[in-house]
Amino acid sequence: METLSLVLIAAPIAFALGLLLGVWAFRSRAVEAVLTPLLNVAQTMPHFSYLVPVMVMFGVGDHAGAIATIIFATPPMVRLTMLGLKKVPIEVVEAAVMNGCTNRQLMLKVMIPAARRDILIGVNQMIMQCLALAVIASFIGAKGLGFNLLLALNQLRIGQALELGICIVLIAVVLDRLSLAWANKATDYFADQSFAVRHKYSLVFAVIVLGGVALAYLGRFIFADGINYFYMIPHNEGITTENFWQSGVDWMVENWYQGLQGFNRWLITQVLIPMKTAFLGMPVIATFVLTMGTGFIVGGKRSMATVGLFLLFIALTDWWDRALITAYMATFAVIVSVAIGFGIGVLSARSDRASRIVLLVCDTLQTFPSFIYLIPVIMLFGVTDTSVLIAVIIYATIPAARYTIEGLRAVPLPLQDLGRMSGANRAQNFFNIELPLALPHIMLGINQTVIFALFMVIIGAMIGTDDLGQYILKALSDKNGIGNGLMLGLCVAFMGLAVDHVIQTWARKQREALGIT
Repeated sequence: METLSLVLIAAPIAFALGLLLGVWAFRSRAVEAVLTPLLNVAQTMPHFSYLVPVMVMFGVGDHAGAIATIIFATPPMVRLTMLGLKKVPIEVVEAAVMNGCTNRQLMLKVMIPAARRDILIGVNQMIMQCLALAVIASFIGAKGLGFNLLLALNQLRIGQALELGICIVLIAVVLDRLSLAWANKATDYFADQSFAVRHKYSLVFAVIVLGGVALAYLGRFIFADGINYFYMIPHNEGITTENFWQSGVDWMVENWYQGLQGFNRWLITQVLIPMKTAFLGMPVIATFVLTMGTGFIVGGKRSMATVGLFLLFIALTDWWDRALITAYMATFAVIVSVAIGFGIGVLSARSDRASRIVLLVCDTLQTFPSFIYLIPVIMLFGVTDTSVLIAVIIYATIPAARYTIEGLRAVPLPLQDLGRMSGANRAQNFFNIELPLALPHIMLGINQTVIFALFMVIIGAMIGTDDLGQYILKALSDKNGIGNGLMLGLCVAFMGLAVDHVIQTWARKQREALGIT
């Protein structure tokens, strides 16, 4: 209830701020020009970076956690409000103007209702962001499930951590399904129905609430000598499944330990350490030439300069070597995630049922706060880079699989039929028609995979990595660390923005070349 209360306080404020800023940016190109780069940085900044300035300016506690959550959750609401308003057909706007709408009426009674679905998808994303940071806000004293989860991980009580993780996931799933159902709800404006039929669900809801309130007060007599569970479940007085989960963990450790440790040693000594050494041993000038050269090949001089400036900022800080460690971990995770996600996407895109199942799994996994992915890997692999990278791979595979399926299934059927009629076999049809047309969409999925990987690598600092995330965590414990915390966050954000710029530029050029709008 503490976690849920934090979300229910932060979400309406983030919604109001996001809607107002989105409308303002839509109506003013100058505001949009100012907000767009700020939103890009905000959505690539690691979660912990939001906690540092809030902690310095507002102290620690629930109020600080709520403020950090509001700041973190507002950008997706702004973006999707702008997107929804831009997608309103010009004919709708012109019809409203011709009927005498004022600017205020046009926005409130025409454009916002017409953009309702995109705005409500923004609400869904905002709520998920609120829950994600509400859990992480435990680092600055916000109470709730995240606080107890952090304590359980520090005490290596994996069974309790799993139980807490399941509670967080269930809250996430409930909020996700409710907000998506709200977004997808269709209204029949022409139906001639009675008041009771039109509002039947609201009336049922009101009856359930009133019945629950009545039970809560009647419970005082039913549970006269004990705890009134209809009114309140006191802390540590409910049913716990900790022993069940802990026994499962102990069984897995006892039976799988040797095999998992063998894999752990092989991965670290034969793959991760050589890759890390290669990244750290690369001359600085070589790194610049490689990245700026990629920008030039993809987007010309402008892209080369943009990528170079992002990289120069990182090189001029004190954390170049830590940034390279972050890059090595993210690179390894992205390569594996893209390979797995692309493979799953290609196999699933052939079947409607398989696509629905995989997309449902992706939706479910994406509702999990990133914190949760660390629990099982710590249990199986201990505090190692392997644990962090496996958690990163699981988390970052989601967008790779989703965008591959959506890209392949968006290829027009007439083009596929034309290929088959021209004598192309399945492989030729895939490599010469489907993949080229779907590739811009798939590349945007790889872009999201990179961002997800960077986020999760930074979260992995909780279990002992030596990348930029470790220094961001240290900044949380230093009252004078606001500057370092923000600079470190910008280093991570600029790494993500450099990749984002290159991929977005390439995808845009490919869409233009293929005639895809």
